[in-house]
Amino acid sequence: MARVRPHARVLFWPTVLLFIMCGATGYYAGNLPEPWQNSMLIVAAVLLAVVGWLLPLAFWLTHRYTITTRRIIFRRGFFVRTRQELVHSRGYEVTVRQTWLQSLWRSGTVSINTGLEHPLLAKDIPNAELVQQVLHDLMHESRSMIGTSRQEQWALAPETSGWGRG
Repeated sequence: MARVRPHARVLFWPTVLLFIMCGATGYYAGNLPEPWQNSMLIVAAVLLAVVGWLLPLAFWLTHRYTITTRRIIFRRGFFVRTRQELVHSRGYEVTVRQTWLQSLWRSGTVSINTGLEHPLLAKDIPNAELVQQVLHDLMHESRSMIGTSRQEQWALAPETSGWGRG
């Protein structure tokens, strides 16, 4: 149904850093007195671009939440990948927490508590209230489908049992 990532707002400062670094490198490259200083400026700019922009982008891209009609799948991790699944029919509690900045951008942290372990957190999700509503609807549909299938099983079961036959 949906694939969601954390809000792209987290990439704002790394992108500002990238633009400032590119501008400073373009201004100072070739204007330094020694040739080795120009080379070191380029090396430092590339290193800063990798650490300051490429790594945050890669970490942002590796956090993904997938909502299907049957389950929620949490995938995260850059060097070590973690995948967690939560089936809607299991039942859970969904809460949304928003800071003032998140409410300005209509995002929030969705907490899914199953009651058995630590709650699963989907941090800084866009349209968090809509995600909460969809999860409630999917959980209700899944539970009603299970109830319907159990009623059908009871209806198809034979009326008499074989207890005590010998």
